[in-house]
Amino acid sequence: MFELKVVTHFAAAHQLKMVAKKCESLHGHNWKIEICVAGKTLNDAGVLVDFGELKQHVSEIMARLDHKFLNELDYFDDHNTPSSENIARYIANSLQTILNNSKVKVVRVTAWESEDACATYLMG
Repeated sequence: MFELKVVTHFAAAHQLKMVAKKCESLHGHNWKIEICVAGKTLNDAGVLVDFGELKQHVSEIMARLDHKFLNELDYFDDHNTPSSENIARYIANSLQTILNNSKVKVVRVTAWESEDACATYLMG
């Protein structure tokens, strides 16, 4: 099994409900996103997937989130708030859809909202 990891960043605002009072106010983060994909076989070039291709797909997803008020995006609603957990899940599912490849699977996405707090979504 081979695993690749790419790291990226985006800045955005969000507002959470029913959590600590501080987080219920409109606020923002500079998220650090770690994305891991895996697969069993390499292609003819000897790679699982080209890093440039993977980074381009990730960049497309980051463009949907960067400098946005996440609560206003269609994906996030009252039942799917823009928490770090749901942001990680959104990125994982979005990338898997783009990859549309049975040989390369998203394994996990970690969304760091600060240097000492993150949430990881593990693909089932």
